[in-house]
Amino acid sequence: MPKSIENRLISEFKGRESFSREELFDFFRLYEPDLKTGTLSWRIFDLKNKNIIRPIRRGLYTISSKYEYLPVVSEEILKLAKEISVRFKDVRFCIWNTIWFNEFTVHQSVKGIIIIEFEKEYVETLFYELKDNFKSDFFLDPDQTVMNLYVFESNSPVIIRKLVTRSPVSKRTEKKVKFFTPMLEKMLVDLFSDEKHLYFYQGHEMINIYESALRRYSINFSKLFSYSRRKGKEADIKSFIENNMKHLVKNILHD
Repeated sequence: MPKSIENRLISEFKGRESFSREELFDFFRLYEPDLKTGTLSWRIFDLKNKNIIRPIRRGLYTISSKYEYLPVVSEEILKLAKEISVRFKDVRFCIWNTIWFNEFTVHQSVKGIIIIEFEKEYVETLFYELKDNFKSDFFLDPDQTVMNLYVFESNSPVIIRKLVTRSPVSKRTEKKVKFFTPMLEKMLVDLFSDEKHLYFYQGHEMINIYESALRRYSINFSKLFSYSRRKGKEADIKSFIENNMKHLVKNILHD
């Protein structure tokens, strides 16, 4: 695609909160009157790869002006990820730290909780393997009582729990260690739905986190709502966003 057309496209749509696939089709047909729908798909694919546009839900796009979320991974997480990768080859897992929310909060957490999510059938095996080989305090899907009495009292708590199927995760490679971390869409849904492990971020702080995340980073709402649907929270999370930050998502919540 000629650079001149890309620049015209950016100029045409950059002031818009969103634009549809049909509007892109009309735009390209100004320069290619015989453009086919199949070719349009390739044009859109190319624009997304170049980070010129980004999808916000099915058939709806915006000009890319925000960064992709990529949290900094600590040495502790790398050590755990390496151990898991060696002991459980080809098994999908996701690892992250709740302190990553500090980027979006008003009140800063001094320490975080590492959360490792694993395919259901391997959760208990992973728990005992890590418990025997690391000095951290490991907890297997702790309830509220265990959270209050033990997890928050630990200097290096790690929660092991099952990974929801088709969770939005991102493949990472750091120092030759390959592993997955959650996409921001997953973190936001987990924050909303996980009152057991993340209840200390509830209330107004959760609103702060959502607003800050939506302002700073590219959010794929199709992924966010698809994941929230699998957790049985789609209607609730849409209502939460609409009631608290509708000004940021005017044309996104409803098909």
